[in-house]
Amino acid sequence: MPINQSRRKAIRNLVVGTAALGTAGLIPSRSIASNKINNKLKGNINHSVCQWTYNFLTVEELCKVVKDIGFNAIDLMGPKDWPILQKYGIYSSMCYIGGEVSLTKGWNDKANHPYLIKEHTDIIPLMVNAGYKDVICFSGSRNGMDDWTGLDHCTEGLKQVLGLAEKNGITIHMELLNSKVDHRDYMCDHTKWGIELCKRIGSPNFKLLYDIYHMQIDEGDVIRTIRDYHSYIGHYHTGGVPGRNEIDESQELYYPAIMKAILETGYKGYVAQEFIPSAQDKVASLRRAIEICDV
Repeated sequence: MPINQSRRKAIRNLVVGTAALGTAGLIPSRSIASNKINNKLKGNINHSVCQWTYNFLTVEELCKVVKDIGFNAIDLMGPKDWPILQKYGIYSSMCYIGGEVSLTKGWNDKANHPYLIKEHTDIIPLMVNAGYKDVICFSGSRNGMDDWTGLDHCTEGLKQVLGLAEKNGITIHMELLNSKVDHRDYMCDHTKWGIELCKRIGSPNFKLLYDIYHMQIDEGDVIRTIRDYHSYIGHYHTGGVPGRNEIDESQELYYPAIMKAILETGYKGYVAQEFIPSAQDKVASLRRAIEICDV
């Protein structure tokens, strides 16, 4: 899987790859049962998985895999899929607005504010009714805009929906993405830029989604950053570097130490696996990732 692809391209490639493999990408239930983690999860880390990286499974199939492994959350789920999650007792640990909301057209462009404000205003009541607490957002691409102007625009736009979020106990998370490999020109590509935005907004209901994969690429020093700036971080994503594949010994990050650092900050939120499985048994890769992170 090329490492310079966007999330959208990755999803498309996974779908095409799965179609080419026929039923090989779908793991039979007997295979799922044979790969169970022997010991129960420790309960220190709230585990989740991003649906788009396992979209060769239906949402219902993924819910069954999640339950079988022993955790209970899926990330980046929109309202249309919430009833399926609820059927299986699976929590939507990071909600996704969907529609025309994109990584490239975000809050840093005032032209996007009317649409983004409407979408957030619409989804927050739905989240309240469903019992969900967290929703993702994006800065958008620079497109020649300087970072300070982008901060001004993001602050102005987000403040128009933070009141509703605060009133309803909803936290809006802006994701940190690398602009070196996967999302060239993305503005929120360094932790300090995101922290400055958090300070300007000044609300406990606005946090950063710290993607460990992305930030290893753009700035490194992951554990120190987590320790120093954890109060601004509301959610975590994983991924192997380089390649965004499995988080095992085939890549450079040592996730047990990273998870321990997260726990030491007192973090009680979710850590979602967002690696693109490259092994033949992709469900086994998810089991192994949960095992690695279950410190």
